[in-house]
Amino acid sequence: MFTQAILKYNELFKVCLQPKVVLFDMDGVLYDSMPNHAKAWVRAMKECGIKFTDADSYATEGAKGVDTVRKYAYDQLGKTLSEEEAEAMYQLKARYFHEMDEPKMFSGVKDLMRQIKDCGIKIGVVTGSGQRLLIQRLVKDFSEFITEQDVTTAFDVKRGKPNPDPYLMGLEKAGGFLPSEAIVVENAPLGIRAGVAAQCFTIAINSGPLADEVLLDEGANLLLPNIQTLATKWQQLLCDLRMIGT
Repeated sequence: MFTQAILKYNELFKVCLQPKVVLFDMDGVLYDSMPNHAKAWVRAMKECGIKFTDADSYATEGAKGVDTVRKYAYDQLGKTLSEEEAEAMYQLKARYFHEMDEPKMFSGVKDLMRQIKDCGIKIGVVTGSGQRLLIQRLVKDFSEFITEQDVTTAFDVKRGKPNPDPYLMGLEKAGGFLPSEAIVVENAPLGIRAGVAAQCFTIAINSGPLADEVLLDEGANLLLPNIQTLATKWQQLLCDLRMIGT
């Protein structure tokens, strides 16, 4: 099932994919949190005089929150916000998000992580989030698999997704791995672009309303409908990797 995608990756980057770490995005991959994020963004931006839609939320997912605020303030209001001004607007969005019910974890996530851990592959999380409460919940929920050291956030990089920096930092924090030693699991266009730019094998999980073509056009090596499918097919992926590597 995965052989063609692996071979194309190997041919493109002139390497042999040999994963030693899996780097997950957080929102929309581990948690079904994007609907709440969209509502919070729309509400906060409206109060600041900026038109922002649910579609905008999905299109900018993965970017650092302050970068999103600055872009829309400049494009629509002609304002160049300071770091403090952008952070204040982002924290308003964060407050509205935390007023909602806590998003649920996607089915299959922990099963997948157990399989990854059992085969000796490390796990990391790379998120554009700068919301400390979310990061604390992440570490608590997945304490069996990660520590805070394994999480790359908006605080760790100057340039967020779609730049490769977050995933390159994720590789460094995981133990200094090469891009060819990583699998990235993403759901957002900007995140997929970041994983591809970092030259990692990038799996797109289409957990939102975007058309499959939107994610594939960003260069995803593989597209799956949900994280449960990846959990079900994980052993097949390993089998195909071993077959190609022999």
